[in-house]
Amino acid sequence: MEDEVNYRNNPLHSIGLKVLLNELVDHYGFDILSAYLSINCFKVNPSIESSIKFLKKTEWAREKVEAFYLYEFKNLPRASDEQFLLPPRERIIPEQQKPGEPAELSIEDAERLAEKRAKKWGDKGRGGRQGSNSGYAPKDRASSRHKSSTRSHAKSDEKASASPAPAASERVAKDIAKGKVDPWANARNRKKT
Repeated sequence: MEDEVNYRNNPLHSIGLKVLLNELVDHYGFDILSAYLSINCFKVNPSIESSIKFLKKTEWAREKVEAFYLYEFKNLPRASDEQFLLPPRERIIPEQQKPGEPAELSIEDAERLAEKRAKKWGDKGRGGRQGSNSGYAPKDRASSRHKSSTRSHAKSDEKASASPAPAASERVAKDIAKGKVDPWANARNRKKT
């Protein structure tokens, strides 16, 4: 029993998707969610019911909303590289980290962020990173499958023992830190394969 991990400090522990969405929509509204998350269920005829239906079927979108809830609405510090590899509901939040006040977000900030991302992707599309080492590079299917298998091995190894992460997981974490891996690619490609 000592090996069990305590997830209770994670704000997502025992909170349903409907409650989570109600809190986000009540505080930010669909416009802010649409601007920051770029998910169509928040853009086209948004409602709590239709959003829940979509998010229950679409794992990558649900994980994106849950990460937004943790790091913008609950204002927790960003996850470590090892924790970033896990879905938001499985992340372990240290006991000393407590949720804070929701971040102040605006449409203008979301537009600036979108422009910055578009410029970053535009630079990469012209034959390389051109000095940027902080973004994510697009990946092909084969490397996404490799990351997926690496992630599942890392999760099973973490549950099996409290020893340091395996070498493959460390490589993936380093690739994420260097901007070589898109952490959302695994979720996007899950439905395609």
